[in-house]
Amino acid sequence: MKICLGAQGMLAGMPAPKDLHRVETGGRVVIAVGTTALFDYAVDDAELRNLVAVILPSLGFTARRVAEVVGITEEYVSMLRSRVRKEGSAALTRRRGRPPALGSADVAKAARWRAAGEIDAEIGRRLGVHATTISRAMPHNSDAVVPASAQPVADVLAFPDPPAGPGPTDAGEHDAAPADAAPVEPELATATSPFSGSARITTGIVRSRYAGAVLLYPYLHRVGTEAIFATLSGGPARRYDDMAVLSTATLGFALGIDTVEGAKHLRRGEAGAVVGLAMTPELATLRGRLGVLADDGDPLALQRAFAAGMLAADPADDPVYFVDDHFVAYSGAKPVAKGWNTKRRHAQPGRADTLVSDARGRAVVFASGEPTGLVTSLPGVLGQLREVTGPDARILLGFDRGGAYPSAFAACRAAGAHWLTYRRAPLVSVGTAPKRSWTVRDGRRVTVMLADETVELAGYGPARQLSLFEAGVVVLQVLTSDTSATGASLLWWLRSRWRIENVFKYAVDHNGIDSLADYRMDIDTDERLVKNPARALSRAAVAAAETALATAERALAQLPGGPGTVAEMNAALPGLQRRIEEATTTLERAKTALAAVPAKVLATALDPAALRARPRLARRSLQMVLRLLAFNAEAWLAEHFNAYLVDPNEYRAILRHLLHLGGQIDYSTKGIVVSLDRPDSPRVARALELLAEELNATPACLPGDCRQLVYRVAQAS
Repeated sequence: MKICLGAQGMLAGMPAPKDLHRVETGGRVVIAVGTTALFDYAVDDAELRNLVAVILPSLGFTARRVAEVVGITEEYVSMLRSRVRKEGSAALTRRRGRPPALGSADVAKAARWRAAGEIDAEIGRRLGVHATTISRAMPHNSDAVVPASAQPVADVLAFPDPPAGPGPTDAGEHDAAPADAAPVEPELATATSPFSGSARITTGIVRSRYAGAVLLYPYLHRVGTEAIFATLSGGPARRYDDMAVLSTATLGFALGIDTVEGAKHLRRGEAGAVVGLAMTPELATLRGRLGVLADDGDPLALQRAFAAGMLAADPADDPVYFVDDHFVAYSGAKPVAKGWNTKRRHAQPGRADTLVSDARGRAVVFASGEPTGLVTSLPGVLGQLREVTGPDARILLGFDRGGAYPSAFAACRAAGAHWLTYRRAPLVSVGTAPKRSWTVRDGRRVTVMLADETVELAGYGPARQLSLFEAGVVVLQVLTSDTSATGASLLWWLRSRWRIENVFKYAVDHNGIDSLADYRMDIDTDERLVKNPARALSRAAVAAAETALATAERALAQLPGGPGTVAEMNAALPGLQRRIEEATTTLERAKTALAAVPAKVLATALDPAALRARPRLARRSLQMVLRLLAFNAEAWLAEHFNAYLVDPNEYRAILRHLLHLGGQIDYSTKGIVVSLDRPDSPRVARALELLAEELNATPACLPGDCRQLVYRVAQAS
């Protein structure tokens, strides 16, 4: 007791502690500093809780400590403060139900325009809403009244000024302005879009780390991306118009995100500046809207519009196209069909993508489905290609040995297209002497020794065969239906088939064409025809009967030369003959039984509970078009960039990194000026300057925005 009294005496006169703490009792929450209560509110009063979370940091307490005391996360504290700065006190509570057609900023603009004498019809036209919406939001007896949510936050909450210099308020804050903040706050308006809530940038200067991606728009403008996107319609959008959603996804795939979910790793404000938005859609909005557009659209019509626009804007010099299958493995738990994975050399669940590229390595059309093989998928993609090129365009379709079957040749002939492929092993004898054949490629004359002849293919008819000789020996043989082109040209084109392999490899690595687009699948009864195991047993019985018959016949033939007397041989002869007759009868019965057993039966006949999962290809088709559009745009830009860089080995990698080049985008009413940061490498900077001059010669626009783009490269400091 004496010790306690001594301690009390030592602490006498000390001030009460001033720590921020929380006391909860009787359904009420009290926020206090020491013994002084600052706030008192009900436990379930989220509005007052949010108000406390916004005010306390302005009093000098850190966001971390405020979050601990109030009972929310530090990130939510920062988000609430950011909302209040932009929207005022109304941002402390999220409205329930349908969002209003006009935001607080729009109402403030409408008030200013009405005060200036504008009528409601003109104001509604500017904001993209009906005049009655303006009347409901702005009563005529309060023309010049600006809503409280649009007033400055200091006027609404009357916050005291924060202490000067660094202090407790600065620690743990997440919503401070970055060092590279835009020098001018962009002005947002919905007048450029018919959809309410779409935040299109009208004027302002915005800094973006993705400014280099704006270099892709000249290609997108050339191929008519706006018209391609217009083939999709999913009803009215609530916040972002369809052009903005599709542009966001396309530029995201060009920047290297593998899936739509990867968009959450982009900085929404800086990525939005690239597509003309104040901020790109959140992941839920982007994914949901893409799903609606895919489900309500025609994927084949979108493909045809994409391919036709590309070929019309930048036609290839040669009418040569390459087609190939690409197996994509599936590792989920759904009962997906199996296919042969050529990389792993075994069968596993997955799907097959069939892609057609032109002679310059650009993706043209594609098809997705269950693994079946190129022979089965070729007619479908060839029909799409014919619809894109027109009925009279010349097509020479090249593919590897996987499609070298008479049925594939017949499909090409039915579509009015020539075909070109390698002959499957074994090579056949050559009936003519080899001769020299030459062609010119890349300014060089290429000469080869070829034997050119016509051969008869079973199931197809006459075809042209080219046999390549090296050192007097046939090393490969080529089959084709084209009789007009020189043999050297045909051989050179077929050797260029590696370009489609490069398309697959590059698009998989950088544009995510193998990524799963949708987890949902349609699971129904498996109605496939599968191998009948009873057929295998019947064939085994036939094989055993044939072996028994051959053994009996062999024993009869060996009897005269075997050991034993003539009498013994004569005694054994009837038994061997009966054995042959019984084996013959058994073989006939086995063959009769085999003929009655079908080779394939329904999967449900073997397992009544057999199920089959089929992916919903509409969403994948839309994403594939956007991915391949990004791939082709980058390939086109890299081709033009390399005309000045002259680096055939690294130009694609250099250009891909330039898409992430930072810069400043100046939006004005007359145009959009993109000022790119200067690359460190002098030769890359010089090539980029020349590329910018070329792009400025044929001005382009953003999809959904008629203002012309102008490119500049910052000067060396």
